[in-house]
Amino acid sequence: MSKDKVQIFDTTLRDGEQVPGCKLDAKQKLVIAERLDYLGVDIIEAGFPVSSPGDFKSVTQISELVKNATVCGLTRAVRKDIEVAAEALKSAKRARIHTGIGTSDSHIKFKFNSNKDAIIERAVDAVSYAKSFVEDVEFYAEDAGRTDNEFLARVCEAVVKAGATVLNIPDTTGYCLPDEYGAKIKYLKENVNGIHNAVLSCHCHNDLGLATANSIAGVINGARQIECTINGIGERAGNTSLEEVVMILRQHPSLNLDTNINSKLLFDTSQMVSRKMGMMVQPNKAIVGANAFAHSSGIHQDGVIKNRETYEIIDPADVGVNESSIVLTARSGRAALAYRAKLVGFELTKLQLDEVYEEFLKFADENKEISDEDIPKIIEASNITIESI
Repeated sequence: MSKDKVQIFDTTLRDGEQVPGCKLDAKQKLVIAERLDYLGVDIIEAGFPVSSPGDFKSVTQISELVKNATVCGLTRAVRKDIEVAAEALKSAKRARIHTGIGTSDSHIKFKFNSNKDAIIERAVDAVSYAKSFVEDVEFYAEDAGRTDNEFLARVCEAVVKAGATVLNIPDTTGYCLPDEYGAKIKYLKENVNGIHNAVLSCHCHNDLGLATANSIAGVINGARQIECTINGIGERAGNTSLEEVVMILRQHPSLNLDTNINSKLLFDTSQMVSRKMGMMVQPNKAIVGANAFAHSSGIHQDGVIKNRETYEIIDPADVGVNESSIVLTARSGRAALAYRAKLVGFELTKLQLDEVYEEFLKFADENKEISDEDIPKIIEASNITIESI
């Protein structure tokens, strides 16, 4: 049975670039856009064209560059925004305008000083106007996570009728629990007339560390697009991490869901974005962190040396990492020391290993980590003769 495809909508160049200190120049944006296209991203949100001349220029250039992905420009539910986005996207092989408005009680009252009927009217007008420029129009219901489901369904039904092809259901503040967010998607799937004419999309923020979990709950309940960023960068605590959702779907075949992403490019893409944005990837970051496939506990090391799958559910090569790392520390056991010693040219017998291990522990207690260069010194200090291999 063929798997359902989940579209990957990457917003690294829009939501990701909103992070303080992560501003990219035009050349850097083009390099990242080209890599996202090569990675297999379905939609690249290139920017917010009306926000600045620089953003308009970047969206224009990305539209001209990208060969396969749909190029998307963000707007508010404002006609001028939509006109500017349409102009910036006119060279794209596949163009999408992403327009919308806040729908939660908080946004309606405090942000817009408006009412529900007026919000629906503005949403419909924005989608209808965007539709006059491009066929592919995505509507976002900002703060959908805190929007009453019945009203959210009314908004969605109105904009689908106006021509929206994608319905973005953002958990803008990262507030929802996975079961709540999944139930919201399910409710819309079951209660919006004409929902079969649009794709439901998850756009989740990570304020409570639930962005990835919420996105997966969304696609399990019928969404078929996930909006995400490389390394999970984004506003405040960040967005859903592209590499995480891609590998979750791939590692759980029972979900019968997959993406078009070439996962072997994930690590390299992560490193490239990290360098260009000056945003370090935390070492314990899932999938692409420096420690994601590193083992320092003796029990874990012994298991991985015997069979990688004892402590790794992903083959490092599947995400572009050369191999697992066995890190020598004071917590490491004999198996790890023998393994690393062999890699640098010393095959230890059991008796020799016992002697060297005693010296190793003394050295390890005084140093955080043992390097390959330290191993010959430890062997020499143990006063045994070993032929190198």
